[in-house]
Amino acid sequence: MEPSQTAAFAELLAPDVFNIASAILDRDESRRALVWRSEAGAKRTLTYGELRRESLRLAQSLHDLGLRKGDRVLVLMPRRPETYAVYLAILSLGAVVLPGSELLMPNDIAYRLRHAEAKGVIAHAALAERAEAAIAEAPWVQLRVVVEGPREGWLAYDDLVRGAPREWDVVPTRRDDLAFLSYTSGTTGYPKGVMHVHGWAYAHWHIAAKRWLGIEPDDVVWATAGPGWAKWIWSPFVATLMSGATGFHYGGRFDAETFLRLIDDEAVNVLCATPTEYRMMAKVDGLDRFRLSSLRQAVSAGEPLNREVIDTFRRHFQVTVRDGYGQTENTLLVATCVDTEVRPGSMGLPTVEGAVDIVDDEGRPLPPGQVGDIAVRRDFPALFRGYYKDDERTEAQFRGAWYITGDRAEKDEDGYLWFSGRADDIIISAGYTIGPFEVEDALVKHPLVRECAAVSSPDEVRGAIVKAFVVLKDANLHRELASDGERREALVRELQEHVKRITAPYKYPRAIEFVEDLPKTTSGKIRRVELREREWKRHRKLNEEQGG
Repeated sequence: MEPSQTAAFAELLAPDVFNIASAILDRDESRRALVWRSEAGAKRTLTYGELRRESLRLAQSLHDLGLRKGDRVLVLMPRRPETYAVYLAILSLGAVVLPGSELLMPNDIAYRLRHAEAKGVIAHAALAERAEAAIAEAPWVQLRVVVEGPREGWLAYDDLVRGAPREWDVVPTRRDDLAFLSYTSGTTGYPKGVMHVHGWAYAHWHIAAKRWLGIEPDDVVWATAGPGWAKWIWSPFVATLMSGATGFHYGGRFDAETFLRLIDDEAVNVLCATPTEYRMMAKVDGLDRFRLSSLRQAVSAGEPLNREVIDTFRRHFQVTVRDGYGQTENTLLVATCVDTEVRPGSMGLPTVEGAVDIVDDEGRPLPPGQVGDIAVRRDFPALFRGYYKDDERTEAQFRGAWYITGDRAEKDEDGYLWFSGRADDIIISAGYTIGPFEVEDALVKHPLVRECAAVSSPDEVRGAIVKAFVVLKDANLHRELASDGERREALVRELQEHVKRITAPYKYPRAIEFVEDLPKTTSGKIRRVELREREWKRHRKLNEEQGG
């Protein structure tokens, strides 16, 4: 590694003794930490002092109940102030957070409990029933805490906070101690457990908060990601609170006009939202009704943002929405940072010198103009520590000195990266990363389905959707559906609801096409790539015919 790269990496190394909870809670107690508004209009504000007291009292109670350093706890919480206190309490004990989205179904929860050998579950009352169904398959789960309870067989969050005899003293963890075990979809098999240590948060904060989000201590930051996702840990939790800023959170469903109004009402300075949310806000009629005069920084991640959306925000609000790219396994790798020239259509520049490059099949960096794999240095401080209980799968992600992301791009003469596409079958829809296996596994459990394949299909609002190609067991039924549109649509809806019941609802196929067979290799493996290319080619042709 070049000397300049060594210095760039060294800046990202946390002190040897480092705990994320201390980095967040050791703030001026009078400063606002969180502002929360519900869909019904309720509002709650917490200072850093109040957040500290609530978190550490909960930690003391959890310790008294037997939770220890290294124990793993699944957290199933919506956007609420208590979610932050729960995360901080677990981390302050040196225990490990398993982030769980409120969209997870009992099968998803049961898999995580089993794979991680979780010792406890902390869930909101609205999600406790699903968690309970999963815990029935995991008798080793000793600790159950419900927020906004009570619930029979569960300990009430409020009782634990109020009943603690004193505040817990944060465990002095080391930077290489495990902090988060996040699950992410793969192209085959069940979700992978991504291991991140306390030192990862320090590196991520340096990169994302300072260079991309541009957060200042007096800022109000609204990062719209929901708890349970890597992006929630990235921006609302680590980047915002480790900066000592104020995190704003809205507990309601997405509505473009409501979001625009809230940015004005709450004087939001930094906005981090999904491309889908930006697209829908840009389509609102009468944008001149909103000023967004407080908004200084606006960023988007998950997929490239459309040029027309960027132009709309510039024209109406004098704000440039800047793209960013990263993964659950790492951090913000490539972005249009605060001081980076915007090149519409480009992913931006690597956020850390020497950390990211485009490599060939042998792991050799490619010259400008050649498409290859986006790769990350193996020794990069913000890279994950591997997949939990899966050394083979971990090592398969590396090519020599490089971690291979699965995305492909090329760089230009100035080092800007230009996205080419996925190298595998992962589907990215409205910012969600969806593995085809989980969709297919749910579909084939339906009694009428013989086999199927799930691929990405272009969508104007979501960027892409999940489309399933389904082969029915009954060939006669397939022929009947071809001439009976009403019956065909009824079966499509039935299959969609079936998938929603089995796995997280955001994974369901928004489009289903019934086919007689699927393209396969000589060894019988389904060629998803052929189906995917067919979909995107069809979309391009349609656009050309319509003059797009």
